[in-house]
Amino acid sequence: MYHFDWQIFWQYLWPPTAFQNPLIRNGLIATIVMSVIAQAVGVILGLFAALAKMSKFAPLRSIADAYIWYFRGTPLLVQMALLYFGFGVTHIYDFPDLHLGVTTITGAIQAAVAALAINEGAYMAEIVRAGIESIDPGQMEAAKSLGMTFGLAMRRIILPQATKVIIPPLGNEFNNMMKTTSLAVTVGATELWFGFTQVNAGVFKPFELFIVASLYYLALTTIWAVIQSRIEASLGERKAIEKSPSWLSRLFAAR
Repeated sequence: MYHFDWQIFWQYLWPPTAFQNPLIRNGLIATIVMSVIAQAVGVILGLFAALAKMSKFAPLRSIADAYIWYFRGTPLLVQMALLYFGFGVTHIYDFPDLHLGVTTITGAIQAAVAALAINEGAYMAEIVRAGIESIDPGQMEAAKSLGMTFGLAMRRIILPQATKVIIPPLGNEFNNMMKTTSLAVTVGATELWFGFTQVNAGVFKPFELFIVASLYYLALTTIWAVIQSRIEASLGERKAIEKSPSWLSRLFAAR
């Protein structure tokens, strides 16, 4: 009969003792940093892809459609492996380690962030496009009649209003991003899941350690759900906070 090792469980669940292990401490930091950077770049790529998809210039629409079609239609795990191993073998880009003084950004982390960002951009493109199209087209015409260029009208009139529509699904995407970073272990990125697998290789307590790992990810997504609720309330996405979905319901809303 299996005896649950409570000592290992509590040792790695309680942050003051768990963070004494650099694999867990650095892995958690890497997961958060990777998520933030990949999501930020993904939003930028999504914005440009959405504008290209709405363009009157056919070649731009075709490029945007192909980008969205490919990266939404193929597995992220395959994209990550293709980017890291494929680019390395062909020497298109070898993903060398970047030494930034206080830290080193490994090639595996670079590849993982790039794959996560490019994949996220394809999803954000449709979210941004839907947000822009939710705004009355007459507002763009009114802005142009006042002498505004398309870009200026987008920045000052359309996008600020579209933000209220974009923020909720964007928040859910970031929630999902923090969990998806665990796929980076396949290319050797030293994120949170990698840290737990390495600790398990030494003590072989997978049941205890992997439960703890799941609770760390749950803590990250729960904290973000609370933050997202406050962001939406501050933007006036809901008329009253009590009418907003609870932070608990948001945990089940992410894809």
